[in-house]
Amino acid sequence: MIRNILLISLLFFATTVYGQDANNDVIYTDNTNTSTVDSTSTSTTTVYSPPPSAISPSINSANSDLCTTGVTGAVQTQILGISAGKMVRDMNCEKLKNAKVLYDMGMKVAAVSVMCQDERVFDAMMNAGTPCPFDGKIGAEAKAAWAANKDLQPDADTGSLNPLKDLDEDEKSTLFGGATVGGLLLLLLL
Repeated sequence: MIRNILLISLLFFATTVYGQDANNDVIYTDNTNTSTVDSTSTSTTTVYSPPPSAISPSINSANSDLCTTGVTGAVQTQILGISAGKMVRDMNCEKLKNAKVLYDMGMKVAAVSVMCQDERVFDAMMNAGTPCPFDGKIGAEAKAAWAANKDLQPDADTGSLNPLKDLDEDEKSTLFGGATVGGLLLLLLL
């Protein structure tokens, strides 16, 4: 029995709980933050990039039996880009082709006459003792005719004082086009 009384009294004391007062031991936090951010930012951005490219036109004359050559060029500045191209006739190539065709057709004297329009060939023929044909004459008759008509011989020494006189129209237009592009470049650089 003592055991039971002891057990009951332990249970009685163990089940008694003391409550706490809610207002005295509570942790209460009051936080007030006021923040003002005033920011001024100045930035400079520099972008280094190449200008757009002026690309030369492609003029293809490869694998053709033509006596022409493509010439192209392009210039690009920060403001303006210019590109141009054209075909230029090769007069010496035409002369060689004409002489070959005449020779292949059996017209050997005419082929030699075409080649004799070049002063180097003319001089070589004279030095070899076989002068170029003159008005259908060959050999000694042609040599005498060439001696009597020195003004008709192809010779660079008898050229005029005007260097543009001996240029053909194609060379003149190329010279004019080059001068125009050069002038535009000069204006762009100023």
